Amino acid sequence: MAIAEPIEPSAEGRRRLRLASPATREGIGELDVQTATDVAAAVERARKAQPDWAALSFQERGRHLEAAARRLAEAPDRFVEVIERETGKPPAEILSAELLGACDALRFYARRARRLLADRRVPLHLAKTKKLRICYRPLGVVGIITPWNFPFMLALNPTAQALVAGNAVLLKPSEVTPFSGRLVAELFAEVGLPEGVLQCLSGDGETGAALVEAGVDKISFTGSVATGRKVAEACGRRLVPCTLELGGKDPMVVCADADLERAANGAVFGAFANAGQVCVSTERVYVEDAVADEFTRRVLEKTRELRQGPEGEADVGPIIHEPQLEVIERHVRDAVAKGARVLAGGRRNPAYPGLYWEPTVLADVTHDMDVMREETFGPVLPIMRVRGEEEALAYANDTRYGLNANVWTRDKRKGTRLAGRIVAGSAVVNDCMTTYGLPESPFGGRKDSGIGQVNGEIGLKSYCHAQSIVVDRFGSKSEFLWFPYGARKSRLLKRLLRLLWSTPLGRLVS
Repeated sequence: MAIAEPIEPSAEGRRRLRLASPATREGIGELDVQTATDVAAAVERARKAQPDWAALSFQERGRHLEAAARRLAEAPDRFVEVIERETGKPPAEILSAELLGACDALRFYARRARRLLADRRVPLHLAKTKKLRICYRPLGVVGIITPWNFPFMLALNPTAQALVAGNAVLLKPSEVTPFSGRLVAELFAEVGLPEGVLQCLSGDGETGAALVEAGVDKISFTGSVATGRKVAEACGRRLVPCTLELGGKDPMVVCADADLERAANGAVFGAFANAGQVCVSTERVYVEDAVADEFTRRVLEKTRELRQGPEGEADVGPIIHEPQLEVIERHVRDAVAKGARVLAGGRRNPAYPGLYWEPTVLADVTHDMDVMREETFGPVLPIMRVRGEEEALAYANDTRYGLNANVWTRDKRKGTRLAGRIVAGSAVVNDCMTTYGLPESPFGGRKDSGIGQVNGEIGLKSYCHAQSIVVDRFGSKSEFLWFPYGARKSRLLKRLLRLLWSTPLGRLVS
């Protein structure tokens, strides 16, 4: 959608927004903004539905996820059509980045939740008269607020995890792409998910704020740093846990011994896939001086082959949200004013009425430019020469973000070592943007890039409370540490301290 334009209120008095395609600027629908009263009613319905849902076995809950994956795989065209109309993405990109990942996530969690969330017996190292069991209980009602860049996948993935863990979900998609987010609720309804277990809320920031304040048991938010701070503050005030997946300014480090053909292909894909509107997009490149000319030549050659436009086959789609186009334009203008050279692109595409920005490559960039400091979230690739790996790492870490990074070298051990020195939630060697799409891999940012992690065992367990249950083994009438106290007990405790922590025998036992 180009922008959510306010129109006349609904008959019920709700604010309404008119939506338009970012590719053609043509109208595609209208949206009612749900109020705090609407959200409160949805929470009440979820509270009533959640206990019965949680009472089902993992296999029973997983069957709904499996059925959703089959339905999505067997009839993807309807989903592609809605997402394409709302975002302007090329169909191949929708299939690969939205639907393929969604099917994989659904089946992954459906088949593994039972093992990952099973009760665990934990042997106690010292208190041998007790037994410890750790049980993973659903939190209750989870609010999930999702963005516009991957409006289906980023709505479905956390929803699937929360549901299979036994929670009810209130999903609030972005007002920029509400119909794509609504597809998630429709998909689960079509495979028989009980009423009230998953509800989709329509609206903008007003609705999202109401959801955060509505008394849910967790908030999962994906979006901007600025909004994420507000969500965190509200959750902290209410003592509600939250997971925040926020922005990034992901660096690419190209070593002198890199496979330059693969690195150039990775740079172009990492910067321009989804028109650069990916939290793990490559937003800045540090290439060793010895190979910078050849690397840049190959990047330019591949960039010039990319296709844009609303008709026919295309590689790079439009900017989904019009205000983001203004950010991109400002970053490029600032870079040029400070001495950067535009090697390719650098402007809105004049051939189309939609929100298209030409794939842009910049050279002679410096670290005082906005394009190297702030999240651009668009198809812009700034390339900076460095003297060596140490300088590249220093620049890579000179940022308030810490989401993802990628390193390119023929020496995989060195690549792994360098990647480990970048302060980021995840990193990739000789590839890019793969970390979120791997269900086994925990994903989350450091510094301003977020709090907590999604995906994998860690992500799934974040939708649960780990309850510890300790059981006494023998049932004696009293315990040594219970009342009464006295001098004799104090002497015995001192002897026990010395035995356990200051003798070889004690160190062995404890």
